[in-house]
Amino acid sequence: MVETSVVAVIAAYNEADRIAATVRATKRISGVGRVLVVDDGSGDGTASVAAEAGAEVLGLERNLGKGKALESAMSKVTEDIILFLDGDLGECAEEAALILEPVLKGMADMAIADFPKPEKAGGIGLAKGLGRWGIKRFTGQTMREPLSGQRAVKSALVKELSFESGYGLEVGLSIDILRQGCRVIEVPVKMTHRETGRDLAGVIHRGRQFVDILSVIFKRFMKH
Repeated sequence: MVETSVVAVIAAYNEADRIAATVRATKRISGVGRVLVVDDGSGDGTASVAAEAGAEVLGLERNLGKGKALESAMSKVTEDIILFLDGDLGECAEEAALILEPVLKGMADMAIADFPKPEKAGGIGLAKGLGRWGIKRFTGQTMREPLSGQRAVKSALVKELSFESGYGLEVGLSIDILRQGCRVIEVPVKMTHRETGRDLAGVIHRGRQFVDILSVIFKRFMKH
């Protein structure tokens, strides 16, 4: 029997303080044969730190945003399954074994990490609510964590897709993959990463999320 191959693809922008721990934890996941970090034009040495931790690094000359950074890595992927992770997970990246397992076992085509409730209050959930509505509108499936970037997915399903450039990446992927008739599940995990608060930076961040998700939904309305 041919063993199913897995690559972890991690987009990182100025994550020098956390990327090493993220890479090391990811390498400990059973089944992951390669860790590919896409350094999205970082200016803090993220690429060298990731390489020292044992990752293969694809360096981009300028910041393209998460979606296009991940899309740029698709030509480097030859494995059967892709494990998409964020660079700021640190040691809890090892929890991604829980989303990888159902895809490896053929129980799902894509599995998404369902994060615990954040410790501190963020926004009022408009972006997440819009994402849930858009996915439900186009696919009929209800998702708890439409914005989660931690996903295990069969590579054949995503390698030919055009990734959204902004914060609508995950919503777009979910809609496009579900509309192919694929099985998508959410798996509870004990992951944590950087949270946005209710300060001005947090408000701006969530505003951008909302606008980008709205754009993704509008594009698919126009195609529908």
